[in-house]
Amino acid sequence: MLEQRTLDGLWNFDNPALSEARFREAMQDSRFDDFERLELATQLGRAIGLQGRYEEADALLDSIDTEEEPTIAIRVLLERGRLLNSSGHPAMAVPLLEQAAELGDHLGEEFLTVDALHMLAIADSGHQESWTRSALEYASAVDDPRTKRWMVSLHNNLGWALYDDGRRTEALVEFQLAEQWAERVGTPQQQQWAREAIEECERSLSRRP
Repeated sequence: MLEQRTLDGLWNFDNPALSEARFREAMQDSRFDDFERLELATQLGRAIGLQGRYEEADALLDSIDTEEEPTIAIRVLLERGRLLNSSGHPAMAVPLLEQAAELGDHLGEEFLTVDALHMLAIADSGHQESWTRSALEYASAVDDPRTKRWMVSLHNNLGWALYDDGRRTEALVEFQLAEQWAERVGTPQQQQWAREAIEECERSLSRRP
């Protein structure tokens, strides 16, 4: 199966149309075997969904054979959940994301397990903090640096959730943790976002009576 860094190289989340074109091209590349092309197809579905073409993305995910390769089954569950959440059906996304997390954990697919837990925190809004803390606990125990990078996003997401809930001091702690992890395993963009979040939270705290 594909390494996550291979998919990272094809993704441009600021330009899903470009990502779509890259995944379509990669699926024609003879370097990839049949299972890898199916894995690429799940990401093509995600790129299409990010452009709001939900029915097209759903049809593509529905066409992917998940019988022979469980990693593909995890990715299809994950992308179906993401698609349902994006199209305004978060409650329908939750059981699919739970299945993705459980199957990912069972198969040792650490990156996908954390991704599914992160998505559950988004889709299952009433339990955002508990899902995020579960994801943090899981990600903190892995060795893979790429999976470890989730620590940055997870602490940042939890920070903003606490911030919006008025728990600004707790939020600042999460933003500081996000910055620490960004310095260790994050990208330059993540490092910048972490610093900006800290600055915004500190300004908010300084304005309090």
